[in-house]
Amino acid sequence: MTNNQNTNIYKNRDHKANWKLGTKELAIVGVLIAMNLALSRVGVSTPIVRITFSYLPIALIGILFGPFIAGVSAALADILAFMVGGGAGGFFPGFTLSALLGGIAYGVFLHKKEIQWWRVVAVETFIAIFINLTLNTFWISILTENPIAVILPPRLVQNAVTIVVRILTIWFLVNNKQLRSVYQKYSTAKK
Repeated sequence: MTNNQNTNIYKNRDHKANWKLGTKELAIVGVLIAMNLALSRVGVSTPIVRITFSYLPIALIGILFGPFIAGVSAALADILAFMVGGGAGGFFPGFTLSALLGGIAYGVFLHKKEIQWWRVVAVETFIAIFINLTLNTFWISILTENPIAVILPPRLVQNAVTIVVRILTIWFLVNNKQLRSVYQKYSTAKK
């Protein structure tokens, strides 16, 4: 098998969207949201950057169930994270919007598509530039009342490091042979 055949997890599948979630699919989404909450609390911290793997469950929801469900799940996870863990400074809907857009991006770039290296790089580049560096920097400047010129340089360094980690981990996730059978079994793309 060629590499392109290995990464096409939806080979010979109907390309019509199915937005209905059964009990099994709803349970999978719930477990992945819970994983997102748990992984957001655990991370690798350095003096420059903190890396968590909370994006992986949302990426997986995007792969399995598409942009709408991934976006709603990411927004719900953001709201639940605030409710469960509290938040410094209170709830801010801008970050929920950013989470929603990130989930939608995973679904648009990776659901029912032949998952190739360039797609993973494209979705993570979009998220890094548009969501993390643009929107989230703007939200932080609103909350902290600091100028964007002060906030942006450390965020550039952080995103330069994390984008590499995110691309590699998502690429591993979509190319894992054991997980591929799970994707094919539970994805809405097969129906």
